[in-house]
Amino acid sequence: MLRTRSRTARRSALVAVAVLAGAGLVTLQAGPALAAASTTVGPAGHGYNASLVAGGAAVFRVGTTTVTCNQSASGGAVPAEPGNTATDGPVVSSLTPATFANNGGACPTNVLFTTARTVSNSTNGEWTIALQYDPAGSVGTMTVPRAGTVTTVSGLASCVITVAPDGPASISGPWIPGTATSPPMLDFSAGVSLPIRVTGGLTCPTGATTATFSARYAVTDTTDATQQITVSAAPVPEPTETPTGEPTPTEEPTPTAEPTPTE
Repeated sequence: MLRTRSRTARRSALVAVAVLAGAGLVTLQAGPALAAASTTVGPAGHGYNASLVAGGAAVFRVGTTTVTCNQSASGGAVPAEPGNTATDGPVVSSLTPATFANNGGACPTNVLFTTARTVSNSTNGEWTIALQYDPAGSVGTMTVPRAGTVTTVSGLASCVITVAPDGPASISGPWIPGTATSPPMLDFSAGVSLPIRVTGGLTCPTGATTATFSARYAVTDTTDATQQITVSAAPVPEPTETPTGEPTPTEEPTPTAEPTPTE
């Protein structure tokens, strides 16, 4: 009888959970987060430049408006040792504000007789790149400070688009290791979302709050062109051996003198 009641109670509980889940009222607690893998970026202290892959473009899409730039670049340096290694997370370093242009000038848009000019800054904080090793595929995360990029659209429409208007914003993409014939790449080509604020006249997409950005950057070592920037697992430290001391020899007992016989 007790077994029957127990089975019935379990069935009732499962039904209740199913109903609550269907109503969106059940919250499942997540297990503990897994620690990030250790990361080493090399060569330590080397400078690097990130620029669009040959023939590529940096594309911004805001609503139905698209801005296309055939030049974009940023630069930085790998931290010196030991800062180029993180035991349980990414290695973070500063970047110069990214530049965007088209043949050295304003970038074209898909709106007739309009162009866009983008100016980046570090007024409200640093631009940074965080590189995280993962055996399944390493990742690069670029952070833009508050209002770090401002694009002005001119021509038939006059609009101002501010990226990260309320605080820093981050975008992530795969880090693709270099090969014998090509440098490593930071790949945002799948498209990443950035928060924006648009101001301007009636023809401006002032209701848009996000923009989609896509680009692929080739990363080259500017300190030594024969080397490449790498993202790998941190080396495992050698175990420290504790020397075993020799056993202390046991002293022989001091012999006791024999008593002198009495005549």
